[in-house]
Parts: sequence; C-alpha cells; structure tokens
Amino acid sequence: MLLNKKIKNKYSKGLARDNTATNQYAKLQMALTLAGTLTRNHNPLWYSLLKHSHYSTTLTHTLFFNSSLSLSLSHPRVNNSPSSYHPRARRTSITAMASMSEDKVTSPYGSWKSPITADVIAGGEKRLGGIAVDGHGRLILLESRPTEGGRGVLVREAENPETTPVDIIPKEFSVRTRAQEYGGGAFAASGDAVIFSNYKDQRLYLQSIVHGDSSPSPITPDYGGPTVCFADGVFDPRFRRFVTVMEDQRVSSSNPITTIAAVTLAGGDVQEPKTLVGGNDFYAFPRMDSKGERMAWIEWGHPNMPWDKSELWVGYISEDGDVCKRICVAGGDPTLVESPTEPKWTPDGDLLFITDRKNGFWNLYKWIESKNEVIPLYSMEAEFSKPLWVFGSSSYEVIESHGRKNLVACSYRMKGRSYIGVLDDAQSSLSLLDIPFTDISNITLGLDCLYIEGASASHPLSVAKVALDDQKLKAVKFCILWSSSPESSKYGSYFSLPEFIEFPTEVPGQNAYAYFYPPTNPSYQAGPGEKPPLLLKSHGGPTAETRGNLNLSIQYWTSRGWAFVDVNYGGSTGYGREYRERLLGNWGTVDVNDCCSCAKFLVDNGKVDGNRLCITGGSAGGYTTLAALAFREIFKAGASLYGVSVLICQIF
Repeated sequence: MLLNKKIKNKYSKGLARDNTATNQYAKLQMALTLAGTLTRNHNPLWYSLLKHSHYSTTLTHTLFFNSSLSLSLSHPRVNNSPSSYHPRARRTSITAMASMSEDKVTSPYGSWKSPITADVIAGGEKRLGGIAVDGHGRLILLESRPTEGGRGVLVREAENPETTPVDIIPKEFSVRTRAQEYGGGAFAASGDAVIFSNYKDQRLYLQSIVHGDSSPSPITPDYGGPTVCFADGVFDPRFRRFVTVMEDQRVSSSNPITTIAAVTLAGGDVQEPKTLVGGNDFYAFPRMDSKGERMAWIEWGHPNMPWDKSELWVGYISEDGDVCKRICVAGGDPTLVESPTEPKWTPDGDLLFITDRKNGFWNLYKWIESKNEVIPLYSMEAEFSKPLWVFGSSSYEVIESHGRKNLVACSYRMKGRSYIGVLDDAQSSLSLLDIPFTDISNITLGLDCLYIEGASASHPLSVAKVALDDQKLKAVKFCILWSSSPESSKYGSYFSLPEFIEFPTEVPGQNAYAYFYPPTNPSYQAGPGEKPPLLLKSHGGPTAETRGNLNLSIQYWTSRGWAFVDVNYGGSTGYGREYRERLLGNWGTVDVNDCCSCAKFLVDNGKVDGNRLCITGGSAGGYTTLAALAFREIFKAGASLYGVSVLICQIF
C-alpha cells in the first residue's frame, strides 16, 4: 500500500472557538476523550471535572451517549517561536499554585489544574529544519517562527557570547522544500555562501553570508509556480555547481520525475539543471568526494520504501562533469535484502555508509573500492540511522582521517535510548561521550567540536555545541545554543518523566515497547486507592518511532492527572528490521493488538484504571485509533487526528 498524499479533513464546526489550530486540537482532544468515558460511566469524577474545568463548555457541546467517540481532524499546524535559548538566562519558576499550601490538594485524577495550557503549547515551540556549518566553523540552522506565519528562517550562530544570532535571509523569503511532500535538506552551506529552497516558488537561491546587505539570487529557472522542487544538495567546487535531488511535477504532480541534477554556479543567465542520474523512482543523498571525481547516492523504486529495500551507487565523473561509469555498492544482490543509507566520503577518499545487512540493524560499513567489497566498521544490535522520511539526515561525522584510521562520531539507538560515541575503525573500538541528551537526531562537524541535535525527558529538542578533548574521545564542554521551547524549563516541577516499558504482545514470545508517563503535579494528589485514567497514543508512519523526549503536549495531560503512554507498536523503527516488518501485510492488526496489549499491561500492573482507557493518534496513528475503537472493546473513547480512514491499494 502506498500513501502518496495525507488525507486532510476540515475541523468540525462549532466544537472550538479559538483561532489557533493547536488550541482547537488540544480542546477537542480533551473533550472527545473525556466525553465518552463520562457518558458511559456517569461517574461523579467526570461531573466534578466538568464543574472545575474551563473545557466544560466544549464538553457540553460534544457529549454523545452510549458509544465510543472518534473524530478526524485536519492536520494541526504548529508554528514556531523566534526566541533563542541562552543557558545562563534566568528562568522564573511557576510556583504560584504550589505555594498556595504546604500540603498537596487531594483531588480526583483528571481534575488537577495546570499552567501548561493549550496556548503555552501552541505558542511556545519552534521547529528545527536542519543544521550546517559555514566556512568559519559557525553554526547555521533553520527555524520556523509562529510570529511570522511559520516562516522558515536561516539563523547564523553569534560570533561571541555577547552578541546575538543573526538572520541570514531577507524577510520576504522562507526556507522550505516540498520535495517528496515531507521535505528536509532545504539548504546547504559552503564557505561564505548558502543555497536554499524558497517555499513560495521552490526555486533555489544563492546568497553570500559575508555582506549583510546581500540579496539572494535565483540559480534555477522560474517555472511559473512551485512545480519543480529541490532538496538534499551539496556543493561541487570542481565544476562550480550545486548537485541536488530534483523533483519535477510539471507532467504529473502525483507521479513526479525525480533525478539527481547539477545546477551551475558559474554566473550569467540562469540555466536549466543538468541531469546526472535518472531512471529510478526516488533518489537521496547525492554526495561528492573531496576531489569531485566520484559521487555516491541512494536510490529506490516502487513499491519499496527506502527502509524496505534501497541501493547505494557510486558514479565516476568525467572531465565534462557527466557520470561516465557507475557501480552498485550495496543493495544490488538479490539474495541479500538491505536498505543502505547515509553515504559519506572521508577526507582520504573512503566511502562510509549505513546498512542493515546480515544482523538486521542499521550499522556502519565501509566500501573497499579496489575489491568492490563491503566490510563492517562496528557491529551492534542497535540502529545507527533512522528511516528516510525527510531529506538531509546526518547520524555520523568523520572527525579525523589518517591513512587507514578514521575517527567517526556516531549516534545510535538501543532499547529506546540514543547514545553518541567516537568510533576508531582501526581499533574497532567505540568510546561513548557523556552528554545530557538521551535522544539524538543529527550530528554536524564544527571546528574542534560537534553540533548535535538532541533532547531528553527534561530537555526539549535543542542544538548543543560539544567540544572534544585532544584525543577526540571525550566531551569536555557542553553548551546549548538553541532550544525549540526555551521557556519550558519554568514548568519543570510539573514534568512527568517517562518510564521505558517492555510488554508482552498477543504473539507468544514477542514483546513491544512504550514510554509510560505517570500523572505529576506538585500541587495535587489523588485520593487513596484511586487509579488514573489513561490516554494511549499511537504514533504515525506507521513506520515511525516515538521517543521519550520532553513534549509539552504530553505534559498537558499528565499535569492534569492523566496517565499517558506512547507506544512503539510492532512495525515501528528503532528496533531493527525484524521488528519493523511485523506490520507488513498486518497494518490495522498488529498495531491495534499491541496498543490493546499495552493498555492491558498497565491495568494488570496497577498503574491505571481499566474502566477509563482512551486512545488517540494522528495520520497512521489515527487509523489505529479508529480500528481500535471499531473492532476492540478496550477503549471507552478516542480522538483520531487527521487519521487515515480510506486505504487504497496501488498495484505497480
């Protein structure tokens, strides 16, 4: 089954009155999940909640009796705020409620008051669209801002702690690509220049970052609209060009032509990009070696997704800039199923990449060009990469390369947690770096440092600068430069810390995983013997992975006296190929069964009230929600957010 477009529905009228889409989402979700339980049980607890909650008006208008509830909502658009994070800035802790009494107030679960409101969630979080480093070793990042309508802005790291970060692009530009719908890889930096995709027209623009008054110049043609998209590009100094994935929708928007193309940077008139590689359905990760003589890339075709089966190729560049010869490095053996990803060249010309051959986990490998052989650098039952949902992932960086020795900073996930270390491939040793992040998204190499996108249960998504010792094996300094939610620390006393749980599924001997968040509020406690209601979340994808990071949307519930569990059902990534292939041909069965098993596990272990179980999910998780409500008797209510409700099987 192939889902090329997300199904989008409009908000039901009259259920919410706020202008902010996320406020509507939060209020509707609470109303729907509570309403079904209230009307089924007629429990005084819920009438108490109606009395004390400012959501009572919404609840009154959404009560439906004697049935579980579900509602498909349009895709919520959460914009981002422009403020920057300064670790030494003073934070004011929210203590007004806690200081009202030295003792906690005894009140039923679900009736607790919390300062983490829908407005806080909607207006207090930014999104990160990627990071890069300029020729001076300074960080460039892409953030979107709610105060500017979600505009994507390139921001350059301040020159010193006394100055502030600098916006690079003019206000009339917004950086974002529509390639493959999910985008990613919307900009690249080299020396004193940056190239980016402008959201409105999808053209590529070149801008100098040296002169503050420099204006972006288009380097791709004007096609009369956003019908040609670009992503995941790299500079090619040998031929003064930009090599990028190009998606052409001029003939068909539902089945665009995707190629790897070269855009000239030689000046003069804007020219049509030159196709270097084509013929397959999808391409990603075009990467040039340091001399511009070889190019590596990833490609795959229908009906495969890139995490099912893909191929790694290397092309040799002729004197006129064409790919004159090519060789398949990984993925071409019909007897070996694998999905290679993230190719990178070392400064000395070795090709590294990640694939899941043999042990079924994405591990680091190296190509021996003289023998056309692939050897493992370090084997573990851990994931050193993630599924290619968006362009531009960077799970590792080559720190040093001397002869046959490479020092590689790499991140991996094992049992629901991220780790980062430095791999010495000559010694086949891995030295872990001690940093506060328990979830790591991307790594970028700076001057004597690493820039790391990461998060934890108490840190929102952030970008940290990590300095290494002389041997490049230990972290000696950790400093957060940017935070997606810089004001979140003021709510720290309300945060519920997740417990990573492993629970049995309906298949004997098979387990699945989840993060359980207990109700937490410094001012409230429940009465003796009471168990909290549960909201279970089924993530999207369905081949995605939920992670135990600080998420105010979860803390919204737990700070009000709800238990929350975020499930990585069979089919999720992060646990190897065998785990993610549990869902093949069983979507709507395995995911539903695992969510029900997780809820039962929590009930059996005395953590939640078995009579007050609710479920929610978005996109593919919305489909799981609908299926659980329709075909199981576990959950009393649910909210499907922009969920898939009609599946279309497309035969190729």
